Amino acid sequence: MVKVMAFDRKLMKNGNSWALSINSTILGLLDINPEENMVQYTIEKDKLIITKSDKKIEKSK
Repeated sequence: MVKVMAFDRKLMKNGNSWALSINSTILGLLDINPEENMVQYTIEKDKLIITKSDKKIEKSK
């Protein structure tokens, strides 16, 4: 069974760009720790797909 969840979110102005806030519930469902994990986003037709990346954030020494 495939679960489909949809959320409507407002984009926020961030300098000259726009940002999307991802709440902790969604991060938990995707097993993403924003202090350690990077995300990968792809565009397929008219969809933005955000997934957990295999790459980790490099910690500065």
